[in-house]
Amino acid sequence: MPLQIVHHPDYDAGFAVNHRFPMSKYPVLMEALSAHGLAEPAALNVPDAAPASWLKLAHAASYVDQVLAFEVPAKIEREIGFPVNLRVSLRAQLATGGTVLAARLALLSGIACNTAGGSHHARRAQGAGFCTFNDVAVASLVLLGEGAVQNILIVDLDVHQGDGTADILGDEPRAFTFSMHGERNYPVRKIASDLDVALPDGTGDAAYLERLSSLLPELSARARWDFVFYNAGVDVHAEDRLGRLSLSNEGLRARDDMVIRHFRALGIPVCGVIGGGYATDVAALAARHAVLFEVASRYA
Repeated sequence: MPLQIVHHPDYDAGFAVNHRFPMSKYPVLMEALSAHGLAEPAALNVPDAAPASWLKLAHAASYVDQVLAFEVPAKIEREIGFPVNLRVSLRAQLATGGTVLAARLALLSGIACNTAGGSHHARRAQGAGFCTFNDVAVASLVLLGEGAVQNILIVDLDVHQGDGTADILGDEPRAFTFSMHGERNYPVRKIASDLDVALPDGTGDAAYLERLSSLLPELSARARWDFVFYNAGVDVHAEDRLGRLSLSNEGLRARDDMVIRHFRALGIPVCGVIGGGYATDVAALAARHAVLFEVASRYA
């Protein structure tokens, strides 16, 4: 079976090309996956929008209602980084539904990936940092609520600390949040994950991979995980506008392979989400995001 990929054309909410959030990366990512032969019909899955009942497992009901009605207060919209209009609201619902679908596909086949997701700054009370809903937190609570899994590990390797996921799942003993990120990067006020590892600017491939390789066995020893969400943010790349950890293309590929190989060797299903990536060269950015799918396809 080919790697199961979840995608929806409305992941692209149609931002201006000069917006700080490169919304056009989603269709360009699909072009890259097609060029690699990964986006064949048997591999593609189209999600439904996440219903309000799912979203309210992770977020305050009042905030969910504001997003669904396009009535998010201006102060919160500023913290998110863009107005929450119809297209942005739909995109957030679809991306969240996409991560739930990818997780269910991973339970069936061992690994699956969403071409969006990783919106880890959305907290229980509101969105922030280009994140409207926290798709991984929602998907975790949906799976736990259905009894599909018992112990979830979240491996967040986006360059930014996963403060929203830590906030939402902090009191959920069946979900363990791990974030390895840039020490001096957003958010300024971090919310403690179950395990946080902060790295200095300019870490580079060798030091980054050495640290990660020592942490993965430690994570596996903490519990008998039966599911892993992997946030494969590419904003750790040396040419990313918002990240300063200085990984190369080869470093990204080695990172993704290290994570996926480790957990699949243990027989643990993995759901990959693309996380952050911010560059003016959208084709190069999409190629970095495509690495997750290229690597994951070898374990499908």
